[in-house]
Order: sequence, then C-alpha cells, then structure tokens
Amino acid sequence: MENVEKTAAHAKPSTEGSSQSNNEDFVGFEEDVNQIIQKLTGFGGPKQRDIISIVGMPGLGKTTLANKVYNNPLVIHHFNVRAFCTVSQKYDERKLLVEILKQATGDKSDINEDVDVVDAVKKALSSWRYLIVLDDIWKYEAWEYLQLCFPREEKGSRIMITTRDEKVAKEIKHHSDPYFLRFLTKEESWELLQKKVFQCESCPVELREAGEEVAKNCKGLPLVIVLTAPIIAQKERQASVWSEFANILSSHGLEELSTKAIQSSYDNLRVHLKHCLLYMGYFPEDFKIEVSDLLKLWIAEELVQNIDTENLEKASKDCLNDLVNRSLLIVSKRRSNGDIKYCMVHDLVRAFCSSKLEEEKFKQQIAPYNLSQTSSSQDPHLCMYIHDELVKRLELNGYLLDKIAMVDTEERESIEFIAHPQFYASNRVDLFPVIISLRHIRVLHLLDVNLENDRDFQVSPASTLGLLFHLRYLAIFVKKFDFKWVSHLSDLQTLRVHSHQRIKTSPDIWKMTKLRHVDISEFSFIWEDSEQESLKQSSQTVLENLKSFGKCRVSVADMNRKFWWRFPNLEEFKLSIVNLHDMPNHSLFSTAEAHNQLQSLDISFPIGFSESIGWFKSVFPLNLKVLSLAGISLTEAIVSSIIALENLETLKLFFIHFTCDPLWDVTNKVFKALKYLKLEQVDMIQWESSETSFPVLEKLVIKDCGRFEKIPSSFADILSLKSIKVINCSDSVGNSAWDIKEEAENTEGTERIRVHIPKKN
Repeated sequence: MENVEKTAAHAKPSTEGSSQSNNEDFVGFEEDVNQIIQKLTGFGGPKQRDIISIVGMPGLGKTTLANKVYNNPLVIHHFNVRAFCTVSQKYDERKLLVEILKQATGDKSDINEDVDVVDAVKKALSSWRYLIVLDDIWKYEAWEYLQLCFPREEKGSRIMITTRDEKVAKEIKHHSDPYFLRFLTKEESWELLQKKVFQCESCPVELREAGEEVAKNCKGLPLVIVLTAPIIAQKERQASVWSEFANILSSHGLEELSTKAIQSSYDNLRVHLKHCLLYMGYFPEDFKIEVSDLLKLWIAEELVQNIDTENLEKASKDCLNDLVNRSLLIVSKRRSNGDIKYCMVHDLVRAFCSSKLEEEKFKQQIAPYNLSQTSSSQDPHLCMYIHDELVKRLELNGYLLDKIAMVDTEERESIEFIAHPQFYASNRVDLFPVIISLRHIRVLHLLDVNLENDRDFQVSPASTLGLLFHLRYLAIFVKKFDFKWVSHLSDLQTLRVHSHQRIKTSPDIWKMTKLRHVDISEFSFIWEDSEQESLKQSSQTVLENLKSFGKCRVSVADMNRKFWWRFPNLEEFKLSIVNLHDMPNHSLFSTAEAHNQLQSLDISFPIGFSESIGWFKSVFPLNLKVLSLAGISLTEAIVSSIIALENLETLKLFFIHFTCDPLWDVTNKVFKALKYLKLEQVDMIQWESSETSFPVLEKLVIKDCGRFEKIPSSFADILSLKSIKVINCSDSVGNSAWDIKEEAENTEGTERIRVHIPKKN
C-alpha cells in the first residue's frame, strides 16, 4: 500500500486538470465533476464503503458524467481497483459479475461456468480500495444482489451508480445523499450548440440571436442539443429559418422533447442511413456493439447504399461516422489508430428504433446494392428478427409462417430474416427447427452456442447450413468444420468459425468467390494428397473480393508466391507461422510493392524459435498502417524495414528478443508517421532514442517488460505525445513516465501528457 500512495503522490494530479475531457464537446458539468470527485476521494469522507448516486432524467448526461469522473487522473490514482459496467433494465447477474471480475483482475480470459463469481469478485476486491460504477440501475433488486459481492472493509471504497429513478437512489443510499444532475443553463446550452454546429468556426453575428433561441428551447437537455445541432447545421444559414426551428422546439414539453429530437434527426437521414439506424433496434439495451462486426452485418443485410462494390467497407464506415456525427450512435471505445472499436445506442434512440420497427411491421425499402440492380430492388421486404416471442409463436404454430399474425399472405414471398441468436435468451430451446423454417435468412450468428456439444440440437450443422442458400454472414462454433458445408453458399461474404480442432482448408474455398472476410480460429493451409488434382484445376482462381483473412496457421513450406497471389486485394491479414524447420529461401512477401492494398498485418512466430528465423527477410508491403510482430528477434534489418513504411501509424511488438545486447537503439532512426507504439514482453534492458525518432507519436504502452529500466527522457520533447501507459513493469519505468510528464509540463506550462499506471494486485 505504501508504494501505491507514493505513486499517487508523485503523480501530482490537480483539480484544474480534472475538467479536461476526452470528449472536447463536454460542456457545463465541470463543477459537477469536481464535486463528485470530492465525494469519491475527499479525505473527510467515510472510511466505510459508500454509494454515490447520480440521478437525472434520460438525456441529461448521467453516463457521460460518470465516465468523465471514472477516467479522471485523481480518481485513477486514488483507487487500487476500478470497474465500470452497465446494468440496464434487463440484466444478467452472472454476466455483470464476470465483467466486474475481468476489469478488477485485468484478466480477459473466459470464466468457466462452474466458477463461483460472487466469491471470486469478493476475493478480487478484498483488501483493496476499489471503485465500482454501476451505470443505469432501474430497480433496487439489482443492487440488492450485486452489493453482496462488494466487501465492506474500511478502506474508503466507493460505488457510483447512475439512475433515472430518485426512489432507487434513496433506497440504495448509505452515507452520501444522491447527487441530482441539473439541466444546462442557457449559456452552457448555447456553448455546446456552437461547438457542435460550427466546430472551430465562430457563429456569424446575424445568426447569434436565433441560435441562442434554438439552444434555449432545447430546455437544457444535452442529448437534445447534440441531436439538434446536425439538423440546423444542414439548414440555410438564415436567422428566419433557425427561428422557425426554434419555435418548433418550444412547442414540445420536456418529457417529449427527446423523442421529438430523435424523430427530427431520423427524418433528416437519407434512406439507407435510416435503415442502418433502425437496425440498431435489434441489439439489446446498452449492448457494446463491435464495429468491425456491425459493418459486416450492415453489408450482409444490404442496408448500405453504395455505387461501387469494391468499397462496401468504406461505404459502411462512412455510414457509421455519419450516425456518430449526428449523435445517434455513441462511441464506446476507439482503437489505437482512432477508428471506432465499439459503439452503443442511447436508451432513448434504441427505444425509438424498436418502436419504429414494430410500427412498420419490420418493413424496409431495400437500398440499392449496386448500379446493376433493377427498380424492383425498391420494393419493400419484411425483415423479422429471431427473438423469444417469435420463437414461441413458431413453436405454437408448428413453425408455419402463415400462422404468424404479423405476416400477411401476399407478403410471405418477400420475407427476409435477420437473426442474432447470440442475444436469444431461452438458450435451451432448439434453434435449428426455427432456422430451417426461415429459408431466406441472411445473417446467422451462433458463436456463443457450441452446436455439437448441446444435446438440445437434434439436427447437424452441416445439414442445416446446406438449406440456407441466402446466407451472407455466418458465424458458428463447432468441434469440427468442413468447407464442403458452405462451399455452395454462393453469396456468402463473411465466414467466422470457432473450433476446438485445427481446420484444414480444401479446394472448396476457391468456389466462394464473394467472400470478403474470413476469420477462422486454428486454420491451416494443409492439402490432402487426394485434393492436389482438384487444387491444380482451380489454380487460376483468385478471391479478389477478400478483404480480411485470419488467423491463418501456415507452414513455411506453403509460403510460395503462387499461393499469395490468390488474394490480391487483402487489406487485413493475420498470420501464424509454423513448421520453421523447413525454411525457404525467400521472404513472405516477394517485394515491398506486393499486396499494395494491405493496411494491417499481424505476424506471429512460435515462442522459443526467435533465434532460428534468420530466413525472415522482413519485406513488408509499403502501404501498411498497422503492423504487429510477435516472437521474433528484432534485428537491424527488420527495424530498417519497419522504418521504410512511411504510412505506418501503429506498431505492436510482442515477445521480442534481441540478437545481441538487450539494447534497442533508435537514436539515428525516424518512425515518420508512427502515432501508437506498444511494447509487450520485449526483452530489453535499455532503450535509447532521440527527440526526432518518434516525431508524431501520441500514445506509448509498455507492458510486462520485466528487465526494462526506463523510458528515454527524450520522450518529453515529443510535442505530440498525449499518453503513456505502464503495466506490470518495474517502479523505475513508472517513475521515468512521471518524470517525462513533469518535464514536459515545466517546459510548456500546460498538462499535455497523461500517465496511467494500473495498480498491481
């Protein structure tokens, strides 16, 4: 505990910096942040476990405020253990506890079903000063169960909850009174509206009065303001137009204002964006949606409007960014390169989408998929989502669609189905009869269900998949997989397979020419002798649509140029090299100009073979933006090849060794475009660098580097550096991070670098 206090004291965090936010549009709650931080960390607070409740109506910014407080440097350094999870109206107690356990321990591996998570959480929190955030609690019963896991030791631990129900907050209260979140003032509302509408510009004088009227009529609700901003930003910049819109806002009462704002935002969307937004109604409340998956689902359901099928991924990403910019989607987490990793939907927006889908009986106009489509593609089709109620109706009616009330006879031929059974609650019911009866299904996601281990499934995966000719997206979990099951699915775009056994490829893969994304665990390119002739016959086949492929286990002997030529347009590639004893005399990529579409490359070698891979000639495709290397010796040749990548923004090095002394000297080298650098289990002791080695670096992460001594002091002179994170390293590494932060602040007079050193359990 002494080390923890010493580190926290050395950090010298100030309340002045606590009002800064990762979200530059955070307006109006600076004082609220400081007050809640005082309640959490103040020396005059109770030693006993206490609950801090933030209470306010939907759209007032409770979650935003809780996040702001949770990520404040003062809070980070005050608590030894932290966890943030969302409860929601419908919740799974075990899943909540598993999430808390993973965050508290830092262990992201799966938790076995036989583990007593209540006891495990207690042990993980015991003897530590912890902070647990329970966002969006609806009922006291949820707290009544969860609190049993939170030790009551007098360590100054805190639990922060957000709720829309004052009664719940008062029932949960221990020592501190609930904190009632206020509405924004007229001045704060106008400040937020200006930031969202004009970005870095200033508001024209002739629009100021009308703009202030719009802000005032948003009635102090941040959600309404951020939804309103994109609408008026697209309107003519005339005071009369803005005043008219302000009058429309003023006609709505406080309770209906948010719904009307969402409706206005929806009405101002192009047709295909409306479809993408409504699709969010199919996800559970407060669900963190993985963006890479969401974009593939949009494409599979033909919701993305696009004139060039080569750029469907870009078109879907543009749709995502458009909805985020309109505040209809919330960014939950970003990747190291700034791309959105997870997104969420505000409860009110999700409720709007769900009601809209129900109101329209799941009907949608099909957005044009490409220019070759006929006008008939504008005909409406009926989409149905596999959920508990639908399954019950099908079961009661013998899986006969004509018995389902919502389906009219004349519509039956145009039915298409959206299925996300990973959200399906009644997991003991056999899904296959349901799926088989829905022959038009396009999306099937069953990664959370081991199909061959569950006795409830009476039909084999192979026979079921053989009937689903319209599948475009397939994600399954099976003991053994064969490409023959799916090779006839001519429209399949995304194939994800989790398996306990290594999956061997077969010539059947070359039949699937529309594949865009392949993600198969334990996947090897191994050809049976009987398949060689078939392979030769398909030797001219090229999967030109394939954009991402991984993670492939490839024998060194199979890495020939003829093979890689079959995937000319890859953008993301994950590769695991095996069988190093049979070493070729050429590199993985023949020239740096090969695979010029490739932007992300992940290569790993077996641990322990680092000394025997001198054959690896380190020729990388020149347009790479993301490179991850694991299990290699970091030779001068490899470093030089990395430096030659002028577009490289992200570099991750794992299990790295050095051929000579454990010294990484990049003093005379320049990583021109590198913004993110992660070093994990890198076996170096010293690191030498100059202020020009990483001219645009923004984030540095060092993890599990046990022998490493300190970060070069020259990092204080990197003006772009914003963040240093040190995990499970020696105290000297952490101290060097604080020294860099302090030196930069003394030189520049501002707090630019954030240092994050999680406490060691």
